[in-house]
Amino acid sequence: MTERRRGSVVRDVDSLVIGNSELDWNRDGLTISLDETTVPWPSSIRGCLRLHPQALAQHVETLAPGHSWRPIAASGRIEVLLESPKLRWSGNAYFDSNSGDSPIEDVMRRWHWSRSPLRDGGAALLYDIDRRDGSRHALGLRFDRHGQAEPFEAPAVAPLPRSGWRVDRQSRGDAAIIETLEDTPFYARSTLAATLCGEATRGVHESLDLDRFNSTIVQWMLPFRMPRARH
Repeated sequence: MTERRRGSVVRDVDSLVIGNSELDWNRDGLTISLDETTVPWPSSIRGCLRLHPQALAQHVETLAPGHSWRPIAASGRIEVLLESPKLRWSGNAYFDSNSGDSPIEDVMRRWHWSRSPLRDGGAALLYDIDRRDGSRHALGLRFDRHGQAEPFEAPAVAPLPRSGWRVDRQSRGDAAIIETLEDTPFYARSTLAATLCGEATRGVHESLDLDRFNSTIVQWMLPFRMPRARH
């Protein structure tokens, strides 16, 4: 939640430390210890999140040249235990990783992604990507409860209402936005209802506009939401 200098980042095979916060893998799963300060109105976010993966998937997908995506745990459980503010809940969880050898905005213009839990303990994931070279990449993957992936034919593209910041959104089939959870000038995250793999599902959806992200005014605005530490 804070951009920090190289000296504040430490990583080994099981952990990642960024400033006062840390991610740690152990036999029970992933523990995220948070100690952050919000902006622009300072307040404390302190506590831990515990992710218990149902299974670890080995599937890796190339999204664009030099950029890959791995849904590490397509299904799992999350425990959120915050001391400040005093909040606590648990629920269905998902954990993934993106990696690349260049800034993501150099190779992609936008993407629309969703993850929806299925009754058998698995999940259905959709990715629609517009690449910077003009090509498109559409992906439908179904993960079973053991983390095994198989492609499925995604329904036809379904336009969704633009976000409050006028970010274009789309999904597949009979998808409909239930609630917008995060709305920014270049990114929107929402809960989504859709029929996937023959099931009525409720999942999480995101739309990312990297042309917007790369614009001068958005780059100027970013430090007001994600501060840049001097140490």
